This record gives sequence, structure tokens and C-alpha cells, in this order.
Amino acid sequence: MIESVSRHVFSGSSGTYDVHALELAAARVRKLKGLDLTIHFLDDTEHVFHIEKRSKGSTLLDLVYQHLELVEKDYFGLQYPDAKAGSKTECMVWLDPSKALKKQLASLQTDLYFKVKFYVSDPSKLQQEYTRYQFYLQIKKDILEEKLILPPSTAILLASYMLQSEIGDYCPEEHDENYLSAFQLIPGQTLELEKKITELHKLHKGKLPADAEFHFLDHAKRIDMYGVDLHNALDNINKSIQLGVTHIGLVVFRNNIKLNTFSWSKIMKISFKRTQFFIQLRREPSEDYDTILVFNLETYRSAKTLWKSCVEHHTFFRLHSPKVKRKFPFSLGSKFFYSGRTEFQTVSDVQMRSRIEHKFVRSPSRQLIKSMVSVPSVDERGKPFIAPARPPRPYDNKVTSLGSKEPRKAWGADTQLPDDDGNFPTKPPDTPFSPDKIQNYVDDDIPSPSPNGLYDTPPYSASHSPISQIVDESSVTITLYPDEEGKYGFNVKGGTNKDTPILVMKVAPNTPADNCSPRLSEGDQILQINSKDMTNSTYEEAVRLIREARSLNGGKLVLQVKPNISYNGMNEYEEPPYQYVPIEDAQTVQSSNPLEQSMLLLADGLASGALVARYEMLYRKHPDLTCEESSKPKNVNKNRYRDILPYDSTRVVLKEGANGDYINANYVNMNINGTEILNKYIATQGPLMCTTEDFWQMILEERCSLIVMLTTLVERDKTKCHKYWPDMDDCLALSNVTVKCVEEETDPTGSFVFRDFVLTVNETNEERQIKHIQYVAWPDHGVPSNPDQFLSFTEKVRESRRIDGDVPVVVHCSAGIGRTGVLVLMETALCLMENDEPVYPLEIVKTMREQRAMMIQNASQYRFVCESVHAAYTKTISESKEDSR
Repeated sequence: MIESVSRHVFSGSSGTYDVHALELAAARVRKLKGLDLTIHFLDDTEHVFHIEKRSKGSTLLDLVYQHLELVEKDYFGLQYPDAKAGSKTECMVWLDPSKALKKQLASLQTDLYFKVKFYVSDPSKLQQEYTRYQFYLQIKKDILEEKLILPPSTAILLASYMLQSEIGDYCPEEHDENYLSAFQLIPGQTLELEKKITELHKLHKGKLPADAEFHFLDHAKRIDMYGVDLHNALDNINKSIQLGVTHIGLVVFRNNIKLNTFSWSKIMKISFKRTQFFIQLRREPSEDYDTILVFNLETYRSAKTLWKSCVEHHTFFRLHSPKVKRKFPFSLGSKFFYSGRTEFQTVSDVQMRSRIEHKFVRSPSRQLIKSMVSVPSVDERGKPFIAPARPPRPYDNKVTSLGSKEPRKAWGADTQLPDDDGNFPTKPPDTPFSPDKIQNYVDDDIPSPSPNGLYDTPPYSASHSPISQIVDESSVTITLYPDEEGKYGFNVKGGTNKDTPILVMKVAPNTPADNCSPRLSEGDQILQINSKDMTNSTYEEAVRLIREARSLNGGKLVLQVKPNISYNGMNEYEEPPYQYVPIEDAQTVQSSNPLEQSMLLLADGLASGALVARYEMLYRKHPDLTCEESSKPKNVNKNRYRDILPYDSTRVVLKEGANGDYINANYVNMNINGTEILNKYIATQGPLMCTTEDFWQMILEERCSLIVMLTTLVERDKTKCHKYWPDMDDCLALSNVTVKCVEEETDPTGSFVFRDFVLTVNETNEERQIKHIQYVAWPDHGVPSNPDQFLSFTEKVRESRRIDGDVPVVVHCSAGIGRTGVLVLMETALCLMENDEPVYPLEIVKTMREQRAMMIQNASQYRFVCESVHAAYTKTISESKEDSR
């Protein structure tokens, strides 16, 4: 009755307002004005966000971050295909937070992809486990899509950590010999690689998913292509190259091989005009001119994209704040600048927050299943994915506190690294897990984008040198209790006098100092120990108070510390000031002589893996040195390897060469600190057939009397060096000289071959005696298993050098960088030890690489020579003790 009356009344009324119909119409209008945007996430899930079309990009980004509950959000961004790129290939661009969505997205149905935009230089900077998990997912995608090129050894190691994170511990009952057949972990996966992955997976037993992912990231960061935003370009001779933007600066690649690095501290300005991209480098004190490098890009848009990427990366990684003041607010040119938070702001913000355990479930990676390796279509992405069944684990893909359950160690201190050829030792490396270690470096001056696509980087000065900087923050109180072994897990240094502060030297993983909250960090200044003021105390007093605390009040140790924020992004240009020394040896290191102290640090660096980690951060080619002469058309065929070229500044120049003045060789001079000794070398490649005459002409002109050969002629069915000498009693006749072999002898072990040559100058009949020592025992694959034999060979070289020490020794292997560098470092270290001088291998490598690129070619060679140096020192100490008895 009421309903019928109501209808009658409203139908006859002359003043009707249809609320419901208007609400529906308004909703339809709002929906038409909005955007339904599909965001694809790194775990292959997707979500649709409805947002106003007039909204800015920052609004959409905030919705995405809220959806993920992401705290350290500034490392990430959204990418979408750029319809305005004008290129045949699809071009992905980053969503600009400061611009309206309707100005950026051409289609209402645009899909966007959540990705890592700024690759952190060290995963220990990431405070949240969930953030590290997102990085882990991104790098897995980069590997499978072959954006991140890996050497076989690294690929296998990373794959083993993927397995540990995905399926947990290796279980013989559950995992048969074919259990990897359902997984695609790395490109080009074969049965042989799967066997190696399995062997390493077995050794990760006890690692939580978070541990495995951290170690995955820690090894991935050392890869040349890690975190590189690549842009295709042409160099000054129109050869195709790629310019990569990273946290370090600009890196030049050709065919995925790193050629050069221009760090932010070396760059003064970057700019672009039309299709050209310009870099102005810092003027050295010895120069009276500016160095400007020019690169050509495909289009104006690609040049601007590269320039914007440089602006963003420099601002994010190097500045405190992105806020800038324009000098010319009404000028022409690009007004772009990075408007988000910097890494410094992100780290500071997260540090100030109380730690929140973000519970989340790890999604089984769809990329790992072979049948789903290819990127799924939009329809396929929405389908649920069912993970392979497996018994539940107590920590099954859940975030748990590392302090509540310490993962069992898979191996001890004798960790070894795999070599670059894929030759694996029995135990993989394990970098200490220290996610709370915050490191940063920022410029003091704030640059501003200038008109016409010009961006100024701050001028270089001593204040910008890459060293740790203590930030003035309020002190914090940290309370520790010793573990079962009575240790707190940290070491201290400083206090050599009353004015030197006591600093935390190192924090060992999974110890009270590592698991406490707030965490004790490397570089923290200790202000008080159990209420005792330490601002004017000595090192000995600090150690005494820490040891006394173990036996008092249940071992309670209360520290008042000033936190430190340090930056590790430029490690490739500096020697680490110290390595971790176990607390029981700290007193020994503090009071020992410099050589003994350096050997203790060397031994600890070998045991922890830190020594090799530092080496892998070192530049392979000096960023400021050119190799132009080697690239000239007339000289290209004289290089055995196209990417191993001599620096112009130190190359050997032939004075009377029959084929020109070029030879692939560099002078390498090694000063022995504390003495007047200068060991001179010529590091060169193994001669080719076409360069044999040039090689002997170099011997003649440089008056060399000793040749050291560190390779056989053929290894693994590949020619490593041309036979540039004659057989016994035969002669090799060349245009300027004649070479005769008058003696050849092999030592009883078959490891060395000694030859004597007579070099006769054809024009004058002058004769010279040349000694030739060849090391034939270096294995085809990897490095020698024992340093003793190599040490014996080095001593033979030193004995022969003493005959005529004023002329350079010619040293070569195949490329003239790997084994050649090992010998130079070894002999240099022995000379330093003889003169009671400290030995720092990384400093020696840097000195060599300033004279010839890539000396000591890979991590396995570096580790081997460091082990050899320590073995030589140990042998010397033992012999001294025997002599004193």
C-alpha cells in the first residue's frame, strides 16, 4: 500500500529529483575520468589500481608502496613502454612522480612494471628483509632475461643460493639426482651445471631463506653488469659501445666487457645537445686543459634519457638532499631534476624508526619452472601458481629473527672462491651476514641542473675523498651479553694516544653484537663502557674493561656509542684500512711490527673471504688511462686478445721495429717501500707468429737478459703462445737479429724448463746471453693446488734477476696480465718481507693496474697469490725459529 502510494506521488509530482540515478551517472563519469592501471610485480603477481587521470605519478607510486607495505621504497619505481620513443624496439621508461599520469601514459590500458630503479651498492645497507627479498627477485629476473651476464662460476653459485631460498636444505630422501630437472635457474642450464649447483646446495644446509638471499645479493653486487642502466651509443670512431649508469658513475662497455669507468668524483659536468652526450672530466693538477668526452646516441630522446638517468643516479647516491636552487629559473633547456628522496635520506629515515618485523610469505618463483621461463602473457599472469609440494619447515618462507635461531655454519674459515672458468672448490664463499651495516658517502656541495641539458657535479677536493665520515648523531646505549664462548662478537681499534677515539673495528656475524637492537656497527665510536668514560682512554684500557665485563654482573656489557655512517661505494679506488681480526688476536695486532700485523690481516682476510671481496671491487682498467695506439687499424692484428690492450702512457715503444713502433707490452715498475730497490718488468702478451720479430727487437732495444714464460704453448687445445725460440742447437734468423738455443734443461720435477739463448745482432755481430725460464706446471684449469712449487719458481726468477738488476725482466703468459701479475706481486711481496716492510696485496695490484690493465685477471689468481705470500711468510718465520735453536 505504501509502495503504491509512493509511486503515485512521485510520478505525479512537478518537482522531482532522482538521487539514485544521478549517483549512478556521477559514478560512471568518475570511472571514465579515472584510469585502471595494472601493475606487474616482481613475484609475477599483478594488481589493478583505479586512480584519477589527473593524478601525478607520485600518487600511483604511493598506492603501490602501500599495497606492498614497502618501507625502503625509494630504491624502486614503475616502468612502462614509451609510445613516443620512435624506435623499432620497445623502449621502457620510468614513471615520473612529479608529472601527471595523463601526460605520461598514452593508453588507458597501459601496464606498468614494478622494478628496482637504483641498485644498492651493498645489500647490508638495506635494513628490511622484505626490501632485500624484492632485490633478490629483481636480480633473478635480470639473470634469466640475460640482462645480467655472469661467468659460469658465479652463475652456479647464485643458482645454489636460489635453491636454498626456494626449497630449503638439501635432503637426500626428498631430492634425487634429477631434482633440478624441473627448475630453470640460469640461462643455458645443462646437466653438468646442475650437478655443480647440487654440490653447492648441499653446503648451504641450515641457512634461512633470508640468509640465502643476502648471500645471493652479496655475490651479485660484484658482477660487472650489476645495477647498470645501459644505453646504446657510438664512440669517437663510431664503434658501438654501451654507456652504463651506476652508483659509481658512468661505465663504458663493449660486447658486455667493461672498458672504462668514470666515477662521479672525476666528472665535473654532464650535458647533451641533440644526439650528442658530453662528459667533462676533472682537470688534473698537471693539466692545463679540460678533458671533454663526446658520445653519439641514436636520437635526441635517447640522449636526454641517458642524461636524466645520470642526474637521478648522481643525486640519489651522492647527495644529502635533492633540493636544488636554479641559477637561471627562466632559461631554456631541460628543467628536469630528481625530486625523490636520496639514499642518505632513506637510510637515515629507516635508522630512526624502531625495527618492525614485517611478516610476509615468499612466493615460489614462477621464473624457476622450466615450462614457465618465458614471460607469461597478461592472461597467464593472473592464474594462480601452485608450488611443488614439500614437507613444511619450521621457518618455511616466513620472516624470522636471526637472533632467535642462529643458522648452522656450512663450512669453516678455509673458504675458497670459484675461478672464472667455472672450476669450483669444495666449499663456496660465505660473506658475513650484516644487514644492519649502513654505509654512505655524500657530497658536501649541492649541484644544480643548468640550462641546455647541463648538469654540474660538485668540484673534487680533499673533503670529497672516499673515506668514512662520522656523522654527528645522538649517542645510543647498547647492552650485550656474551655468547656460550664468552665473546661479544666485536673488536675495537684506536686509543693509540689520549686524543685518538676508540672505534668499533669489526662486528662478527650472528654474534651478540650483530643480533642486538640497535646493532653495533663498524666505525661506531665508543663513548662509555659500563659507565666508564672512554673519550680520553687508551686501547689497552678499553680491552681490559671489555674483558672484565665478562666476569661481572652476568657478563652484562653496556656501551654508549656514537653511530657512524660510512660509504663503501668507491672501494675500487681505495685499500681497505683494515680487515677483521679475531678478538683474541687484537692485542697481538695492536703491538706487533708492521709486517707481522699485515700478515695477520692477510690471514684473516683469506679466512673470512673479505680479502677477495675487496679485490673484486677494484677497477680492472684505470678510468683515466687510454689505449688508443692499440686500436689503430695497423696495430689491431698485433693484439692476441681484442680487449687486453696496453696503456698509451706506459707502453713499450720500439725504436727500430720492422713493423712499426707498436707492441702489446707495458713497463711495470715496482718500488720496494723503505728501500731504494726498483724492480723493473716488461709485461707483455705471448708473442704471435706475426709479432715474434717485434718481440726480439724489444729484447734487443731494452737490453733484457731474462725472459720469464708462465704458460705452455697450447692449453685445452687452444694456442696460448707462438713458439718464438728455436730448438736446441738451432737458429731463428730474423731481419735484425739471430737467436740460437745453446742449452735446454728441465728440472727433476718437470715443472720448470731452463734455456740459454745467444742473441746476435746481424749488423754488428754483437752477442748477448739471454736466460729463458718457463713454468710449465700451472694447470690448464684454475691455479696451482700448492704454493710451494710456485714459490720455488719465483726464487729461481729472483736468482736470475740478481745477475743484471738494472734492466727490465720480460714476463709473459698468454695475455700478459693474469699469471704475469701473479709473479710480479709475488716477487714484490718477497722483497718487502726481506726488508721487514708490510705487505698489502691490493695496493700492489692497484700499482700494477696503473701501469698495465687487468693485472691479476681473476679472483682465484688473487686468492692463490695471497695464500702464497702468507705461506712464504710462515716459512720464513719457521726457518728463523729453527736457526735460533
